[in-house]
Amino acid sequence: MFDYIKGEIDQLTPTNVIIESGGIGYLMHISLNSYAQLNEKTNAKVFIHQVIREDAHLLYGFFSKEEREIFRLLISVSGIGPNTARMILSALSPMETIEAITTGNVMVLKSVKGIGAKTAQRVIVDLRDKVGKTVEKDEIFDVSSNRIKEESLSALATLGFSKSSVIKIVESIISKNPEISVEQLLREALGKL
Repeated sequence: MFDYIKGEIDQLTPTNVIIESGGIGYLMHISLNSYAQLNEKTNAKVFIHQVIREDAHLLYGFFSKEEREIFRLLISVSGIGPNTARMILSALSPMETIEAITTGNVMVLKSVKGIGAKTAQRVIVDLRDKVGKTVEKDEIFDVSSNRIKEESLSALATLGFSKSSVIKIVESIISKNPEISVEQLLREALGKL
């Protein structure tokens, strides 16, 4: 099994990335979350999950190991395939996905296209215990970065931006620099908006 591919980004779309490594272009299906992290980069290290079917060999790419772990947990649930898991990770950040599962928030999971109430409940029941063991909670629920994130989102909302339009940008900035101050984060976010 492959762990990651490191190389030059040849093509990047919201659903796919082609990384050229060793003269070979690897096509990987990605989430919008990974797309936001890879955007404006020329080289990248992308963690992968390989799916081998009778008719195809597919690679799913992730910017972080944590996102890949959540993807693997999601596809372990009956009725959730790789494309549905990718849809969940495109609609919700890895942190939001874990939060929805651990708090039993069916409505958040149901808000994802293609996820009904029964599937959302199955995800919560099947993964609630596994999420805490597999993913480092301290890494995901870092109190200082959550405080910085919430303050930044609140400030941007005061400036007239909707939370949904800025949340991925704010999370992207925090993931690149977890020690960033609220002021620096706001300057960087406003530069990208």
